[in-house]
Amino acid sequence: MGRAAPSCAAEAEWPRRLPSAALSLIAALGLLLGTADCQLQTPCRIQKCTTDFVSLTSHLNSALDGFDLEFCKALRAYAACTYHNSKVCRGNLVYHSAVLGISDLMGQRNCSKDGPASSTNPEVTHDPCNYSGHAGAREHREQASPPTYLFCGLFGDPHLRTFKDHFQTCKVEGAWPLIDNNYLSVQVTNVPVVPGSSATATNKITIIFKSYQDCTDQKVYQAVTDDLPAAFVDGTTSGSDGNTKSLRIVEKVGGKYVAMHARYIGTTVYIRQLGRYLTLAIRMPQELAMAYEESQDLQLCVNGCPSSERIDDSGHLPLSVMGQLLPQAGATHPWSVYTLETATTKCHEKILVKDIYFYSCVFDLLTTGDVNFTAAAHSALKDVEALHPRKEHWHIFPSNESGGGVGKGSKFFVSPGLVWLIFAVFLWGGCCL
Repeated sequence: MGRAAPSCAAEAEWPRRLPSAALSLIAALGLLLGTADCQLQTPCRIQKCTTDFVSLTSHLNSALDGFDLEFCKALRAYAACTYHNSKVCRGNLVYHSAVLGISDLMGQRNCSKDGPASSTNPEVTHDPCNYSGHAGAREHREQASPPTYLFCGLFGDPHLRTFKDHFQTCKVEGAWPLIDNNYLSVQVTNVPVVPGSSATATNKITIIFKSYQDCTDQKVYQAVTDDLPAAFVDGTTSGSDGNTKSLRIVEKVGGKYVAMHARYIGTTVYIRQLGRYLTLAIRMPQELAMAYEESQDLQLCVNGCPSSERIDDSGHLPLSVMGQLLPQAGATHPWSVYTLETATTKCHEKILVKDIYFYSCVFDLLTTGDVNFTAAAHSALKDVEALHPRKEHWHIFPSNESGGGVGKGSKFFVSPGLVWLIFAVFLWGGCCL
C-alpha cells in the first residue's frame, strides 16, 4: 500500500508558528496528500518533497533570530526537489500548485533563488552547536516530535510568569535564582521600590552560560540599573573565538534592550531597562530547562516563589492586598497621584486586553506611581508574543491562573502561500474521488 504510515502523516506537524486553525488545514493537507499518494502508486514524489520541507521547518519560530535564513534555505531545497521531479510530475495538479506556493512564499520572505539550500540528510545537517539542528536529526532517526519550548518572564514589582504559565506577584527582596540547571543559571536581585512597601523590583540580573563542548566557553553576563552592556563581563560578544554564532549578544536599543541567542541550547533571552528597573524574558527547550539536580530545586521559573514570598492570591491582585502593601496614609509619596480609575485608564492606553498584564500594570501604578511600570508591563507582554511558543496561552486572565485564552482581537490569518497548499488538497482530492 505504498510508503509507511509515519511518512504519510509527517506534514501534520508544520508549521508551529501558524495559528491552530491553520495547523488543522495543514494537517488535512498532509493526510490527504499522503493517502492519495499511497493509493495512486504514482512515480511523482511531490509528497516526499513536502515531507522533507515539513521536517526542515517544524522547529522554526518566526519570532526568533535567524528564522528567515533557515526558512529560505528550506524553501530552496523544496524548490530543488520539485525541479528534480518536474518530468515525472508533469500534469500533476498538486505538483504545480506546490510550485506556485513555493514561489509565493519565497516572495513573501524575500528569498533569493540562488543561495544555500538545506540538506534533507540528517547526517549532513547535524550541528552539535545548533540545538534545532541536532533536534532535527533526532527527529529523523527516532520519529520524535519537535522539541517543546518553555517561557519564563519577570517584570514590574516583580511579577513572575513561570515555565508552567503560572503568574505570581512576589516580594523576593535580595538575590534569587530564576533558573539553575546544567546549562544555564539566571539570578536576579530585587530592591524595595517605595519605602514602607513590600513591593520590590529588579535592579540587577546575572546570567551564566555554562561551557558546552566546543560550542562555548563559560560566559557571564551582568546587567544593573543604568548599565545594560552589549557584551559579557570579559568584553566579548560571543561564546568562543572559534564559533561566534553558537552564543552571541545583540543590542536592540542602546543601553536599554539586549537579546542573547544561545543557539547551542536553543535558548533566547531578552533583557530591558524601563525607568530604574530591569525586565527579563527567556525561552528554553523543556528537556534542558528541566535538566538539574535535586539540590537546584530553588528556581523561581520552575517552581515559582515560596508561599511566604507571595503577594498575590492565586494570581489575583485585589485592592485589599494593595492597601496592605502601601505605606500608611498621611505621608506624601509619588504613588498617591493615581487612583484606581486613573491607573486603569493609564494602563488601558498601552494594554487593550484586560488580562493579568493589564492588572499588574494597575497594581504597579497604585503601588509606586511610576509610569515606567506601564511600559514594563506592555513590553513584558510583547516579549511573551515574541518568545512564548503557544499563542493560545499568551494572555492569562485572573480567573485562569494556569492557562490563558486568546485575547480579544486575535485574528486568524492564512497567507497566500498557505492558500496554494490548501487549494492543492481540493485538486488532489477531486482527482481521487
